[in-house]
Amino acid sequence: MGIVLRQSFINTLILFVGFTIGGINVIFLFTHFLHEDYFGLITFLLSTANIILPLLVFGMQHTVIKFYSSYKTKVEQDSFLISTIFLPLLVIIPLGIISVYFYDAIASWLSSENILIKDYTGLIFITAIFMGYFEVFYSWTKVQFNSVFGNFIKEIFARICTSLLLVAVYFKWLTNEEFIYAVVIVYGLRVLIMKLYAFYICRPAMVLKLPSNIKEILSFSLYIIVAGSAAGVLLEIDKFMIPQMKQIAEVAYYSVGIYIASVVAIPTRAMQHITSPITAKYMNENKVDDVEKLYKQTSINLLVIGGLLFLLINLNVNDLYEFINKPQFAKGSWIVLIISVAKLLELALGTANAILVNSKYYKIFFYLSLAMAFSVILLNKWLINLIGINGAALATLIVVAFYSIFKIIYIKGKLNIQPFSIQTIKLLISVLIIFISFNFWSFSFHPILNILLKSSIIGFVYFVIVKKLHISKEINLLVAEYFQSKFKK
Repeated sequence: MGIVLRQSFINTLILFVGFTIGGINVIFLFTHFLHEDYFGLITFLLSTANIILPLLVFGMQHTVIKFYSSYKTKVEQDSFLISTIFLPLLVIIPLGIISVYFYDAIASWLSSENILIKDYTGLIFITAIFMGYFEVFYSWTKVQFNSVFGNFIKEIFARICTSLLLVAVYFKWLTNEEFIYAVVIVYGLRVLIMKLYAFYICRPAMVLKLPSNIKEILSFSLYIIVAGSAAGVLLEIDKFMIPQMKQIAEVAYYSVGIYIASVVAIPTRAMQHITSPITAKYMNENKVDDVEKLYKQTSINLLVIGGLLFLLINLNVNDLYEFINKPQFAKGSWIVLIISVAKLLELALGTANAILVNSKYYKIFFYLSLAMAFSVILLNKWLINLIGINGAALATLIVVAFYSIFKIIYIKGKLNIQPFSIQTIKLLISVLIIFISFNFWSFSFHPILNILLKSSIIGFVYFVIVKKLHISKEINLLVAEYFQSKFKK
């Protein structure tokens, strides 16, 4: 776990910084500097681009991680990496031609409820290409066990640029319309930087020869395209469907709630950058014991960190919305609780998704993702009409809960491994007790002071409990080493 903890720790710090910058953007700059309709519009465009991203790059970001470690010679590896650049063009070029030909029909359909979308429809395709190739080049560095720089560019660079653009809107150096185009340009710069770094870390020779296992690669990629798109649907379909059923400003209110709740997912996003290629390596070498060890360690460690974030967010959410001082956005408070519960369930899975994708049972991930996508679409359609944007959050929670249980049972049945222990039960009970104990306790000071005071108390109580109950050996050891080094200084 050495390389996992080191890079995960750095990636977690990067993600926290990125989320802090993003939080400033979403909670303050977007809400105060950009018109609500354009806030909803940029959210819609980026979410839709994320949905079609796996299709446009032919699932290559996952293919790189699964197959790279299976090649033993430099020539084979170079041939494989070069092919991951050109294979997506087999999808991008035909779809680009079709999109141009049917542009008016597509734009009219997407903007049927909100006409503002129509003039910006073409940006969805361009942004998806930028996002997709970024993930491909990022995967190149992940398989070299070098995930930190790519994480920095992904999480911090784009958000800092967005902050600067929002300030430019405030000072009227940019219009709301120009801001939308400028954000797309930022995504273009991001993929260019990632490409240059990927070639610096791992510069393949121009081997214009298809890998010997091209049929296996294409088969895997075809499954992952649909599975990846379906996973994208699960994450982004709510922000796509809300403008089809409600005013586009509702997406802005929903996005703020989603963003606050997504802080709970920071640990898994940080850890998966390094655990995915390690899991793939273990699976390729048939080291099931090592897979199980990583599975259990990631599950409990992610839950420890995620549990604290869950408590800090949900026990301070009212003060946070009061500080935002935009009453119309406060309707997202229930969204925060619902989605953060869903994120906590995902943390409990540990490396389950990496195990499924990188095993010989990867096809189940295709069927599972497809079922999840259809389920969330149907639930969204029903629940958004029934209870508005809270319904979109509830649909996500229901689907995540059901399919998380299925994944755990499936992996147990096929590999006879599972991620939980008695420590998991202890931790979840502790989180529940702390949540209930502090839920109705509030201070009457300024919202920021309230948040700082309450968070300090919650954090202290939480870590005392985690340490006393010996929930995680790795985290206890990490904390002990930290204080030991501080004491020596």
